[in-house]
This record gives sequence, structure tokens and C-alpha cells, in this order.
Amino acid sequence: MCWTAKSFIRGLSYSVKYCSKDNHLQKIRLYSKLKKKKCHILDWSGSTVPPGSILPWRFFSCKEGTEIPCKRKKIASITTPELLYKDLLKSEQKNWNEISGRYKAMAKRIKKKIEELHKKYTLSSESPRIKVGESVYFEENGCIFLSKADDVDEGNVRILFSAEDLGFDDAFIQRIRISPDQRYMATSLKSENSEEATCVVMKFGDFPVVEKVIPNVFSFEWVTNDVLYYTSQKNLKCQDVFMTTFTKQKHTELVYTEQDARFFVDIYCTKDRRFLTINSNSKTTSEVWLVDCRHPFKSPVLVQARTKGVIYHIEHRNDELYILTTYGEPAEYKLMKAPVSSSGMENWQLVYALEEKTKLIDLEMFSDHCILFLQNAGHLYLNVISFVSHSVQSIKLPAWACAFELESHPEHTTSTCYFQLTSPVHPPKRFAYSFKENNLIEQAVQEVPIITNCHTTRLLAKSKDETLVPITVFHNTNSKELHRKPLLVHVYGAYGIDLNMSFKEEKLLLIEAGWILAYCHVRGGGELGHSWHKDGCQHNKLKGLHDLKACIMLLHELGFSQPKYTALAAASAGGVLAGALCNSNPELIRAMVLQAPFVDVLNTMMKTHLPLTIEEQEEWGNPLADEKCMKYIKSYCPYHNIKPQCYPSVFITAYENDQRIPLTGVIQYVQKLRKAALDHAGRTKKKGNWIPNIILDIQANGSHCDSSWEDSLNEVARQLAFLKKELEDV
Repeated sequence: MCWTAKSFIRGLSYSVKYCSKDNHLQKIRLYSKLKKKKCHILDWSGSTVPPGSILPWRFFSCKEGTEIPCKRKKIASITTPELLYKDLLKSEQKNWNEISGRYKAMAKRIKKKIEELHKKYTLSSESPRIKVGESVYFEENGCIFLSKADDVDEGNVRILFSAEDLGFDDAFIQRIRISPDQRYMATSLKSENSEEATCVVMKFGDFPVVEKVIPNVFSFEWVTNDVLYYTSQKNLKCQDVFMTTFTKQKHTELVYTEQDARFFVDIYCTKDRRFLTINSNSKTTSEVWLVDCRHPFKSPVLVQARTKGVIYHIEHRNDELYILTTYGEPAEYKLMKAPVSSSGMENWQLVYALEEKTKLIDLEMFSDHCILFLQNAGHLYLNVISFVSHSVQSIKLPAWACAFELESHPEHTTSTCYFQLTSPVHPPKRFAYSFKENNLIEQAVQEVPIITNCHTTRLLAKSKDETLVPITVFHNTNSKELHRKPLLVHVYGAYGIDLNMSFKEEKLLLIEAGWILAYCHVRGGGELGHSWHKDGCQHNKLKGLHDLKACIMLLHELGFSQPKYTALAAASAGGVLAGALCNSNPELIRAMVLQAPFVDVLNTMMKTHLPLTIEEQEEWGNPLADEKCMKYIKSYCPYHNIKPQCYPSVFITAYENDQRIPLTGVIQYVQKLRKAALDHAGRTKKKGNWIPNIILDIQANGSHCDSSWEDSLNEVARQLAFLKKELEDV
């Protein structure tokens, strides 16, 4: 329904180690306000999606044994690893129960303040709306409603779907697709405790009825009024595409299978609904097949055979394919085109190329225009390409803006594109670009107060190899003696994914309390384009660590806090660099907060039976095939470099249902780290020797991708309570 390059560019980097909890992609998916996940302090970015080692580019997404009745046999069937896991889990749960009380009162106060800010700054936000002809579809609290475009604000709505009424009590609505003639609606539902999604197909009439329920679906699209294509998901992988019909003779058949385990498949309809694209992507290479929506039963046609290192994605306009690709030099994204009838790479013609060190954040296609949201030197730009006049207009967006989001699903022929600008401490502000007027319009109505007491600073830190690394810093304009203020540093640095710079209530809470926030855009992420990621993956991973160290040292040199008031925050794959810094330079920070962290790269990449390990080789390397790679991973792997020394305090949140980061590895990391810290304290035996708090908070609910609003709020309150005690009570 929409083409969001932010998601597919990040998506090419999505993996077992990373999944966002707070970037909603409202254009293509609808969420319940009460049930949606909002990951707070650790700044995830990318999309909130079900499994898959990469996001589909358009989301811009062992058998159980037979039960043995004999009790003795049942006990005997439990393996040693299972017993070990149970013992480890029980030990950490007991430890948490003993120490959690010290944070309870403060966490309760923090939670109350965050809830107040949430009401103040996000209460007026609308559910995203999908317009199809004269009809508008939107979601509220797990229900899907229909209204006429002119009546949507008058309360004249009809309920079409209720997740609770269908028995999906703990699920949230994830994605919606409406058939062209609006007779059918396909909706995916997912529980916060699982990465498996279920697609429910409804047939409209006097009373909407359930036509079909399809388990384990990742992406789906209506090709015609009664033909639905969908991808099947198994064990965190997506490699099969099916077609199901809703004609009198209903049937389902397999239309495409990806044989290479490195590739993940998803589907998308072009904006003009001329083609369905079957997109098969690895971390570094992609391949697209087209299904003609006028002839849905014909076999898919290949656009361009996969070429190592070349990523490409397809849109369509006036019988031409528009191709966003890394093909050619420099190997950054560029927009090209080719005739539908001659789509091979040899016929690709350049339409628009990005400037050096410019990041393509998002791209949206319209009938006569293309809008690109770009980032250069930390500033956001809007470039509008006119396919009619062949002109390009560039508009610099407000300096405070750090992130954007398209406000609603834009129609292909619309004359205005609406979007929001935001930053970690600035609530979303509405803007619109008018194609007719050829200008940017700032929306006059302000539904939330404007933040005026926060200063934004953009810095460049010189890394070990002289590379300049961007840092974005926020602090209260009224703060004095910044060197005495707590500093919270954020890092990710993997898969070409940017740090999430969208608004979070708790960030504003920290700013109001005098804290400093710093976002380190290290190599391995995507802030400076495709090459920025490439320069920080596989045999370049240590560059990200050097970048992070340089960033923190520069902040301290410039008077932004000092080591004893500094904390480091990271999530998922960000745990690699955070954990590595904790081992190599623990003196730079006082505390560290990690969420579902990836902390054992070596052992994970040695286990090819895990569902996503093979795909991950393009990011981390293959230690089984390359001894140098094994030694290199071991040189920075957080788990393998723990040693007796003075460590910072560490607070880790993990999930029992995490299919991407196995809980056993996190527990083993925590216990090894705790032992090393205690061994060091025992050896030095200095008077008043400081022993770090190393805490693991294991959540029974939630998963790597999703938790309920209430669970997430409790998590962030505990994390902030930990940080405040560590940094403010020094």
C-alpha cells in the first residue's frame, strides 16, 4: 500500500539480533493504542514486525516430543542442558526477587511521570487511516472501523472487526489489506508473546464474516478482487509464496520457493497496483519477481537475476520500472528506471543519485512525483523529483528534526503528502508538501506544547583511523555545570540500521531532570549511507567499537559529564558494541542498560542449526569456514572477553519467549560477568572497594519484538530507577 524506503533499506539489515518495538510504520499497519508496544529507553529503530532475518523492503517486515505418561521416564527425558537452563533461570529469578525491592518505590514514581507525559504529548494522536476510494478504514483498541471519507470525524462509523470477539484476546492488529473492490479485508494478528502472526480474511456484506484463517503468515497482498498472495513463515524464516482464491472454486497453491537459506521473501503491490513484487533479499543481495495483477495466475517473471552485492527494489509508473538500487559506483542507493519489457540491469538508466555521505531515509512514489527524505550531516532534507518537468527541488527541514514519519497511507494520485517531524525530545509536529503549490506547509494547529528548553548539538568524533563519527547531543538549555550532569549514551551499530531518533516521553523526562542524552552514530549503522554499514560489519566490526570509544571520550573532553556520571544504553545487536566497550574500557562508564542483548556472537555463529545463523554470516562472518574470522569475532565478542576487572553496574532486561536471543546465553553472560567483578573485588581488597550491581530482569511476558504498553512502561521505569540510583547517588 505504500513504499517506504526507510524500512526496506533498514530491512535489508534486519536480523535475529534486532527488532524494533516502537517505530510503527503507520502507513501500512494499524496498531491498537492500548496494546501497541512502546520500547522506551533503549531506542530501537526499524519496524515492529514479526520474524525474519531481514525486514521485507516494503515494510517501510524442532518438533515437540511425544508426551510420556510415566513420571520417571518424563524426568529422565529432560536433558542436561534443560536442567542447567532451569537451574540458571531459577537462580536469576531468585536474585531479582531479592534486589528488586530497592528500585520499587522510585520505579513507581517514574512510571507515574511517564504516564503524565504520555497523556500530555500523545493523547491527541489519531489512529492511522487507510483511504480506499470514498471509504476510510482505521483501527481503535483492537477493532477495525469503516467510515465514509466525509463522515469519519462525525462519528458515523461501522465496526468491521474485533480481535477480542474472534478469540484473539492477547493479540494486536499488525497489518491490513483491503481488496480493490472492498469486498474482502485481510488482517494479521500477533501476540506479544510470539513472533507468529495469523491472517484473518473477512468478507464484507450486511454482516462481515470470517472467510479464512491462515496461520504463520508474514506478508500478504490482494492481487485482484478475489486473489490473495501471502508468504508463509516458519522458524523465523520466510521462503514460500502462496496464492489463495476466493472464487466459487476456492484453492491454494505454492507459486514461489526460495532455496537459498540466506534469503528472506516478502511481497508487495506497486503503488499503482499494476504488479505484485516478490522480493527475495539477503543482507547484501536481492532479487525481484513480478506478478502481473491483470493475470494473477501466470508464473512470476524475473526482473534481474541476483548479482552479488547488488540490492534493488521495484516500483512501477507508465509502463516503466523504477528501481532503487545500489548498482553502480558509488555503491549507494540511487534511483534508476527501465522498460517493463527490458528490465535487465543492462537497461537501467539513472534518474537520481544521492550525494556523498547522504542517507536515504525514506522514499514515496506518486503518479507524477517522487519524494525522498534524506539525511546529510545530521540534518533532514526533502527532495521532490518531478517526472513531468524532470526537476528536483530540495528543501532543508527544521534543524531540530531528527526523524520523520509519513502520517498516513498516501494515495497514488494525491496532491499533498503529509508527514511528521520529531526528535527524541520533541513530540511529532505535522507538515505537508503540496505538489500543486510546490512548497512545504507547516501545519498551523498545534495539539501539543512545543518544547523550547532543550538544546540540540551535533558533533564529530575522530575515531582511531581518523574517521569522523557523528554524535547528536540533547541537554536542557538551563543546565549549568554540564560536567556534573548524568549522561546517557545510546549506540547500535549493526545491519545498516540507524538509531531511533523519534520522540519518547522518558527522554523528555530525563532532559527535564537535567540529564544529557547522546546518540553515537557509529559505523555498522546506516546513518551515513550504505558504505557506513559496510565499513562496520564482518572484519570491520572493531571499527564500531573504536567509534564508540572516541565518541564517549570526546563528550567528556567537551564537558558533557564525566565517567562516573555516564551510562551506556543498547538493545539487541547493540549489545555487541556495548558489551565490548564494557570489557575494553570499563573506566569510561559507570553503568550500562541492555535490552534483549546479543552478547555471545561466537557461539551463536558456530551454531548453524539456529534458524537465522546462515543469514547472519553476511553481517558477522562465518567462523566455521574461516579461522581468521573465528579469531576476529573472539577478539570483540562480549561473552568471550569477560575478565576480572572493575566493571560498571549492568542492568539487563530479557524475555523468556525471545526466539532471537536465547535466554540461556544471556543468563550465562550475566553470571560470568558477575563472577569476574566479584573475583576482581576479592583480589584487590581495597578499603571501600566498589562492587558493581549486575542485574538480570527476566520477563515472562513479551518477546524480542513486542510487549504490551503496561509491560513496557514497567520495564522502562525499572531501568530508569536503576540508572538514577547508579548515577545520581554517586
